[in-house]
Amino acid sequence: MSSLSESAASAASAFPTLVLKPREERRLQAGHLWIFSNEVDIAASPLTGFEPGDHVAVRSSGGRFLGYAYVNPRTLISARLVGRDPEQPPGKSLLVHRLRAALALRERLYPAPYYRLAYGEGDYLPGLVVDRYGDVLVAQLNTAGMDAMRADVQDALVEVAAPRAILWKNDSPMRLLEGLERRVDVALGEIPAMAVVPEGGVDFSVPLAGGQKTGWYFDQGANRALFAKHVLGARVLDVFSYAGGFGLQAKRAGATAVTCVDSSGTALAAAAASASASGLEVELIEGDGFDTLETFAAGRRRFDAIVLDPPAFIKRRKDHAKGLAAYRKINQLAMQLLDRDGFLMSCSCSYHLAPGELVDAVQRAARRHDRFAQLIAVGGQAADHPVHPAIDETRYLRAFLFRVTG
Repeated sequence: MSSLSESAASAASAFPTLVLKPREERRLQAGHLWIFSNEVDIAASPLTGFEPGDHVAVRSSGGRFLGYAYVNPRTLISARLVGRDPEQPPGKSLLVHRLRAALALRERLYPAPYYRLAYGEGDYLPGLVVDRYGDVLVAQLNTAGMDAMRADVQDALVEVAAPRAILWKNDSPMRLLEGLERRVDVALGEIPAMAVVPEGGVDFSVPLAGGQKTGWYFDQGANRALFAKHVLGARVLDVFSYAGGFGLQAKRAGATAVTCVDSSGTALAAAAASASASGLEVELIEGDGFDTLETFAAGRRRFDAIVLDPPAFIKRRKDHAKGLAAYRKINQLAMQLLDRDGFLMSCSCSYHLAPGELVDAVQRAARRHDRFAQLIAVGGQAADHPVHPAIDETRYLRAFLFRVTG
């Protein structure tokens, strides 16, 4: 047994024990937070003896205390570590501590309270996502363990951020894998249909309950700013535009014309409201990204700068081949619309797509159309989505800016 103080030992003993197989503690000791089902000593601690969301004290095969975790015996990731201090067990106090640390980082990085306040494992809050829109919070509980702590999460959010309203946007497909229902409901106060997010000189209208995911893609903030630096005097095409994040900022930055393409009428209505409120004129086209690019090619439309920000084409490892083909195709379609000396920003939010594969997709597209592509900038997720160095899955967003010549 590891030597713990009497109070620490007492705290840890109040929880059922999850025992790991010999030498399976090495990843946790290196900083990782996940425990896979094949790493658990089911003879010493049968997974079938736990209910989804149960809290446990994790111990090595030799009895050493490794931390507190929550369990879901029905999933491949059977447990996620929530703390390593034996005297700080799971509960509201721990959540308040984590959220205060997360808030302190955002307040150092952002001049106004519009950001992702909590980013799961990146903030040592596995399963919890919280976006902040001023005094309104939109939160997701994506695991059974975090969902079981819903009341404590809400109380901790109120104590740390003092919101006037909280929306549970618990409609992520991940919840189905965790055995949880998908639903959207109000936790506190009244939720406005739209929030306003100031970014890049534009006041964006963002749908909350009716929007995608948690409303706004804060993760692309730095990439939108990067793209906007290269569009002065340009004809810009924003494909998979959602609410016009790239396109409207490009127009504000001096683009002569902007076209936004998205399949969601709700998203384009938000883009239209943002454009009107900011005095910007843009073209909005509702349609499939692939089909619209093919139509533009047939009509010989040309652009000076194009951004591709598609949904994840590779959601699971087994989808890799099909998804990679989709990334190659969309970049080929965009390449033929670029004028002689233009810019292409190609993005991917598919963790299972390696960065080099997206660069290769653009290079293949360039060679197919007898063009020369120069990689001039590399982007990733914004700083309010901090990467956990031991968990590569927390680094998912890729953005590459190319200059493309004839």
